[in-house]
This record gives sequence, structure tokens and C-alpha cells, in this order.
Amino acid sequence: MTDSNTKQTIQIIKDLVKIPSPSGNTSKVISFVQNWLGERGIPSSKNNKGSLFVTVEGKNKSKHRVLTAHVDTLGAMVKEIKPSGRLKLSMIGGFKWNAVEGEYCKIETSDGKIVTGTILLHQSSVHVYKEAGTAPRDESNIEVRLDEVVHSAEDTRTLGIEVGDFVSFDPRVEITASGFIKSRHLDDKASVGMLMNVLDKIHSGKESLPYTTHFIIANNEEIGYGGNSNIPEETVEYIAVDMGALGDGQASDEFTVSICAKDSSGPYHYGLRKHLTELAKKHHIAYKVDIYPYYGSDASAAIKAGFDIKHGLIGAGIDASHATERTHESSIYHTESLIYQYINSDLSD
Repeated sequence: MTDSNTKQTIQIIKDLVKIPSPSGNTSKVISFVQNWLGERGIPSSKNNKGSLFVTVEGKNKSKHRVLTAHVDTLGAMVKEIKPSGRLKLSMIGGFKWNAVEGEYCKIETSDGKIVTGTILLHQSSVHVYKEAGTAPRDESNIEVRLDEVVHSAEDTRTLGIEVGDFVSFDPRVEITASGFIKSRHLDDKASVGMLMNVLDKIHSGKESLPYTTHFIIANNEEIGYGGNSNIPEETVEYIAVDMGALGDGQASDEFTVSICAKDSSGPYHYGLRKHLTELAKKHHIAYKVDIYPYYGSDASAAIKAGFDIKHGLIGAGIDASHATERTHESSIYHTESLIYQYINSDLSD
């Protein structure tokens, strides 16, 4: 099930994933979101960390809600320039080296120059290295082959590349005729796209929400502290919109909205979770309740930061998280539908 609104969301997501934004280097994508909102007459502001905030005043101004999604992604930094001129990397975020082996990438120098390359195992050639299939995929063996004529570390430095430069992964986004969107960084740009489209809908329709609601586009979630600050003291409920994790033993899939009951941080607020499932049932929104064993969200980060809030977590079901991800337009539709019904509902018990 989809509609024209979902098609618009998917186009926004496609635009977002094409903008490199590893945690720590997100100003371009934040500017894109801010400009997109501004073109539609939706004001926003940034905090010192660089996260983006939009406030929609509601009928009740004494009790507030917060919804957040994060625009930062996995990536890497240049750890070392090898004597060969190739690069060693240091991870940004929690992925496995095998998940990016063979991926095209971009290195952004401190003066803004972009150099392209490929992330490879040092022992890639099966005609040379007996251990090509068995060598550990780790920080010692994974390197970047630059698309420039370099024979030494000096040659690479001449290009302007230095330790600490950011490395982003090619998203390779594709929308299939069968309704799938496959790309890196759907975690969590799929959710950002949904919040942007919901904001556009309520603004263009001059809709009035029951409670003042804040939307946070966070930029440090992958490293643990995205939307955990600048939360108004009137906030009662806080929903993180992030991905639903798929795999063996998981209830979530690529066609429904996933409502998280518990992750590695512990259970989410029971009353708020039940409120979300009741809304889904009432409005015929396909959903799954799930537990994510190796996961934490900005909602749990806000709880750890000491905020007295009810916290929840929902999201589209994303296959192959932190690798080459995929979801279906049906999951986008149902997740966005639940977001919309939630912000128009009463507070949970």
C-alpha cells in the first residue's frame, strides 16, 4: 500500500542519501534539510552541535512532544597514509569492515577537495595472495586505493589528503519497479525523509496539532549522542524514528512499521508503546512489535541524559542494517502514517 505522498518521501530519501554526511561532517546535509524546509516556509534553527530543530506550536502549549531522526551516517576517517600512498581507515560508527569491502568512496580534504577511491582488502588479488579469501577484514588489512596517480605517501599528501580527513561511502541508491529502495544510509535518512514530508503536509495544510511538537534532525546519533540535548522542559513524550532491525528471530520486515519494545538500553515506555500499537490498529496501519538486541536510539540517549520523558522508538523495517540496506515503499507508507496519526493523537496513559 502506497500513495503519492509516499512517492514524494522516497524522492526526498533518494536526495538525502546522495549527500555525504558521516558523523562529524554533516553540515552539507543539514543545510540541505534546512533549505528544503525554508523553501516551504517552515522555519528551523540549529544548536551548537549542528542539529536542526523545528517547532510546530500546538493547541496545548504546556505539554510538548519531540520526534527525532538522525541524518548522520556511518563513515570513516583517514587514520594513516601508507608508504604506498594508499590509506588506512578509522571507523565512524558501528559497522563491520567486510560490509564496506569493495565499496567506492570519497575522501574530503580539509580545504573541501574531493578525491575518489575504492575500499579494498590489501590482499585482494587472488593471483598474488593465497590468503585473499581468509585474511582478516580489519583495520590492518583494509585500505583505500585512490583514483589518482600516487606511488608514495608524499604523492598522496600532494593531493591535500591528511590524517583526519573524512571518508564517505557511495550509497548506490536505486528504486526498483517492485517498490524497493536499496541504498546505504537508509539508517536513518529514510526516517529524516518521512519527518520532512510530514512537516510539509501539516504546514501546507495549515493543520493544528493537539500539542506543541518539536522535530529534531540529529547529527551525532551513530556515535551515541544525537538528540539528547536541547529538549524543552515541557516535553512529556519523545519518539525516535529510526530503523527496524531485520534478521533471524526478528518480527520486523520490510513492509510494515516496526515498534520497538526493547533494545540494548532496556524496555521502552510501556504505556507509550501500547498507545502506538492502538493507533496502528485503529487506523489500519500494518505494524510489528520487535526487540533489537544490539541497538540504541536517540530516545534511549535522552533517557540516559536525565530527561524525565516517556520514550518510544518506531521505524521502517531496514534489511542488512549498517551494510547495503533496503526497505520497501510499503514500510515507508506505514511508518509515515503512524507518525502522522501519533502527532495528531492524545498523550499516552
